[in-house]
Amino acid sequence: MAKRHTAVTRLWFWAVMQIRDDKPGEEKTFRTLFLSDIHLGTRGCRADMLLDFLREHDAEKIYLVGDIFDGWRLKRGWYWPQSHNDVVQKLLRKARKGAEIIYVPGNHDEVMRHYLGTHFGGIEVKNRDIHETADGKKLLVIHGDQFDMVVVNAKWLAHVGDVAYTIALAVNFWFNRARRLWGGQYWSLSKWAKLRVKQAVNFIGAYESILVSEAAKSGVDGVVCGHIHHAALETMNGIQYVNTGDWVESCTAIVEEEDGTLRMIDWSAIMRERNRAKLPAVIPPASANKPRKPKPQKTAA
Repeated sequence: MAKRHTAVTRLWFWAVMQIRDDKPGEEKTFRTLFLSDIHLGTRGCRADMLLDFLREHDAEKIYLVGDIFDGWRLKRGWYWPQSHNDVVQKLLRKARKGAEIIYVPGNHDEVMRHYLGTHFGGIEVKNRDIHETADGKKLLVIHGDQFDMVVVNAKWLAHVGDVAYTIALAVNFWFNRARRLWGGQYWSLSKWAKLRVKQAVNFIGAYESILVSEAAKSGVDGVVCGHIHHAALETMNGIQYVNTGDWVESCTAIVEEEDGTLRMIDWSAIMRERNRAKLPAVIPPASANKPRKPKPQKTAA
């Protein structure tokens, strides 16, 4: 265990030493930015999409709501391309430029729970936090795995599910590669299954209810969480339930405007629209517009 802790610490501090200033560009600045379930260290992580998002979006305070890197997957085999390191550098650079960054670990990066109260390159690690919005609402910020009975009571089953999820993502990768050859847009197999398989829908509903109950017990106005890779922004029983989604499939984030309004940004949908706008208009060939000459009719002899 100590060796794994040392490896994570060294990786983080090595990333700190690699920080370079970005070229100036246009950024939208918000009061608060919430991100979760990035899963750096996995092939399913869409680090390039996140880097594009971070180049265009900044905030005075940034919450990293767990599963930022995937320690479970890294223990099975090391995978850390340059783009994943670039994400870490980008976040550390934002901290250096004055953003307050709070890291609330999840189950896949649970090793960070051994560093609660410490700072890494200006990023503070907390088990949970209470965020107050500009309009005075208090939000409980927590990853949410603490309320997943599979993770708590049958961790081995959670690991089996993680392997199955990895296989689904691999199938999804090759399926979408074939779709792109025919001009199709990205489609998520696991996201589709979550919304149509009864057990998955029931699990999401139960998870949301438990988190809302926890917020009510804590005497706050809402809860911001992650964990289940299902973005949401709604009110349940007078409590605001916010799930940031993930950066494996949906590529979503939650932002707080200067007036305290929370808004979901679906970056995947935005990028699809941008790519669609770049496609050249299909112009029919000139021959298709010419009127066809009537064929001479044959007359009986």
